[in-house]
Amino acid sequence: MFNALCWLKLNHVDYYDCEISDKNLASYPDEGPLVFVDYHPSSSNKFPESTSVHDIEEEDGTTEGPCPFIVHGITGEELSTKTMKTIKAIALRHLTSEGKILAIGHAETPESIYGNPQLFPSMLPWLFPYGLGGIGQIEHKRKLSNMMHKRHLLMYYDKRFQKDPHFPLIAFNHEQMKESTTAGYLTAEKRSFRDITDRLMNVNMEVLSDLTKRMTEGERVKPETDEEKLCFKLINDLDHVNGHVPGSITQKKYMRNEIWSLISYFGAPSWFITFSPADNMHPISLYFADTQETFRPELRPENERYRLIAENPVAGARFFHLMVVMFIKHVLGVNQEHPGLYGETAAYYATVEQQGRLTLHLHMLLWILNSLSPQEIRDRIMDPNSDFQKKIVEYLESVHVGEFMTGTMDEVKEQVQENMKTQEYRDPTQTLPDAPPGTCRLRLQQM
Repeated sequence: MFNALCWLKLNHVDYYDCEISDKNLASYPDEGPLVFVDYHPSSSNKFPESTSVHDIEEEDGTTEGPCPFIVHGITGEELSTKTMKTIKAIALRHLTSEGKILAIGHAETPESIYGNPQLFPSMLPWLFPYGLGGIGQIEHKRKLSNMMHKRHLLMYYDKRFQKDPHFPLIAFNHEQMKESTTAGYLTAEKRSFRDITDRLMNVNMEVLSDLTKRMTEGERVKPETDEEKLCFKLINDLDHVNGHVPGSITQKKYMRNEIWSLISYFGAPSWFITFSPADNMHPISLYFADTQETFRPELRPENERYRLIAENPVAGARFFHLMVVMFIKHVLGVNQEHPGLYGETAAYYATVEQQGRLTLHLHMLLWILNSLSPQEIRDRIMDPNSDFQKKIVEYLESVHVGEFMTGTMDEVKEQVQENMKTQEYRDPTQTLPDAPPGTCRLRLQQM
């Protein structure tokens, strides 16, 4: 430990003036963790840090009926069913009523995330051991943006930035804060600053509380009075600030508006597709997660595969992006000379979310060019003189088949059990497909 601190002080530009306490170092053990955790069994199932001062019960629970699940904080169940405007109205009421706000600081002068190339080297010395290569350097001005620099670091050869549990999250949070600050600055620019401040100073707290209560109860509120319209204008100001922040509620509202615009222009979508590639099984994702320079399409043991993917979320995101791009290009045929598998694609809209194990999957709406609308399909099915009904039923029965080509379910299960007993058996999910035959040059020359 002493040698490591001395090396850091000698080689890292941000730690040259730090003082090493020999007394504190002497109190640490030579081996094992430096911090000890004392475990004390609790007589209650409540956590003191998350318990309200008004909660005087010994423990949460019930002897009959459904068992309640209590979550404290802004992610609680009381907010999960509320609309975006309702949540913003609650937050606005909290701020204007001088509600408490959590602020965390460690120095008299907080570190700036703007024009501070030593911010990341100071926070993460294990990633920047010499204190060099920080984000926002003067040499990179007008040559390399902060976002591109972060992407470059995530693609570093030893993948230290990909596997670090802190760097991707901090880098993304900084981008969110910058987008929010920039949007707030542009919204409250000189010509509209006075209007926004007037709305903040003149908002009627009683009207705001009444609107919040009505929206909390599920009422669809339409502003009628001037004071109510003023409150809604203030909420719209928050929308303008929040709309450019990745992952914000307002951005999700904008995405819904885009979907409704596509439906209004193209009609009802033809397909709803859920796309979920298996990142822990594919050799490409394992190559992205590992540090090998040469790609070898080999399948790893199960424990190794799960460990590689779990330790490198950036690799999982890269693989997911690659598969989605290939799906849009080759299966949907977008911007290609061939039509897609479902027909010629007119438009598509896809959103990404996490699964239970925090890997990514895609939900996509797909519009096919010149496809029938739901009303046209209904009219043709109901037409007694049309064979459309017969064809559509035959099609649905052909694509929804739960059968095996080599026998019934019981027969296939029995055959699999017999095959697993043999020494030559290999799990199909752990085998690679046979490579296609090579081009016969002799035949081409003869032709």
